[in-house]
Amino acid sequence: MNILVLCTGNSARSILGEALIARKGADRVRAFSAGSQPKGVPHPGALRLLEREGYDISAFRSKSWDEFAAPDAPRIDIAITVCGNAAGETCPLFIGAPVRAHWGLPDPADVVGDEAAVDAAFAETYRLLDLRVRAMLTLPLEAMTPAERRDALNAIGAMAGAA
Repeated sequence: MNILVLCTGNSARSILGEALIARKGADRVRAFSAGSQPKGVPHPGALRLLEREGYDISAFRSKSWDEFAAPDAPRIDIAITVCGNAAGETCPLFIGAPVRAHWGLPDPADVVGDEAAVDAAFAETYRLLDLRVRAMLTLPLEAMTPAERRDALNAIGAMAGAA
């Protein structure tokens, strides 16, 4: 099952979501991330956090969601928006007509302050996404109908810390 995590800039929350889903769901799902208006590079705070968590940060890049609408793109089964802007935008038609869900979280890239303050914001976003990814992976996603998947994933999106 292929899961695409979407946000406007694809530099912070969606990158963290992709990382978590890929690591925790490696035996069941494939994870991707993209944005409607990609920043071009992941946020330094996201990369610092991922490096501290033992990820190979060279694998992460900020990319357009148009890559996943191309004829040779992987079939997307689930598309999860993690910011309010992307949730309200009209997504391109992805191969596979994915189930769409929303897991809105505050943007850690908006935090102003020293590196410690930024890192704390990214750590909290990572923690909240980790809770959601763990909850998602307890579901029998493969056996659920699209409507059941959508409803369950949106309920997960309403967990503590939702924006």
